[in-house]
Amino acid sequence: MTTFETATWGRRMLALLVDWFASTLVVVLVVGLDAYSRTGSPAPFYVLGVFVVESALLTATVGGSFGQVATRLRVVRANGDPRPVDVPRALLRQVLIALVIPPLVYRPDGRGLHDLAAASATVTLQTYRALSGRSVS
Repeated sequence: MTTFETATWGRRMLALLVDWFASTLVVVLVVGLDAYSRTGSPAPFYVLGVFVVESALLTATVGGSFGQVATRLRVVRANGDPRPVDVPRALLRQVLIALVIPPLVYRPDGRGLHDLAAASATVTLQTYRALSGRSVS
């Protein structure tokens, strides 16, 4: 069990919505609104791909997806190390999130199966700063 508080489900869902909206916007800008909304279009699957790649790369480099950074959340290593998780773990985590069920099965400490598999935890910016020894303002 983690020795620090993880982020609430409400904040995590807000971050997911921000990520999904941003990923959808990217796909619409690339393929066009007509192609995106056409019946049978593969564009919604492109949104999933953009989401997984964007969130994995940003989680591994800056400590959180676009939505997580925007909602003041960070992904840290489960042992309390504030460094971002490595790329393979970040990618595993995001693929499991894309499968939907792993985040819905979680432990009392708030970590879902995706976090358990990646040895990660989602925390607030305040908790992240405390873990990294930075002052909390």
